Amino acid sequence: MLTPFHLAINVTDLDETRAFYGGVLGCTEGRSTDTWVDYSFFGHQLSFHLGEPFATANTGKVGAHMVAMPHFGVVLPYDDWRALADRLEAAGTDWDIAPTVRFEGEPGEQWTMFFRDPSGNPIEVKGFRDMDGVFAG
Repeated sequence: MLTPFHLAINVTDLDETRAFYGGVLGCTEGRSTDTWVDYSFFGHQLSFHLGEPFATANTGKVGAHMVAMPHFGVVLPYDDWRALADRLEAAGTDWDIAPTVRFEGEPGEQWTMFFRDPSGNPIEVKGFRDMDGVFAG
């Protein structure tokens, strides 16, 4: 059984963070103060604290793409991934990498999308039709 991870990162504005994670992504808000807010990020605990977001650079080579490092994200069953991709598209998301399939027909076939939250924190969401493929070699 997988257990939830916890990640705490900085954001520049809690109202924008609430609108994005609660409104656009549909995450459930947890505890908060004037300087931080917790969310259930698809069953994992994210804590957003006011401060300077971490620096990122497109140094991760995945196929033909250079992706932001570091980044965080979640792996979802394909139908949940597709619903989230549709919600993000409807919200006018500015994509780093628009929803796409990679490793098609190979072990580990997956759908992916890269985008940033309002503070610039990079997020990758992967989708799998077969969750056993997450760790396929």
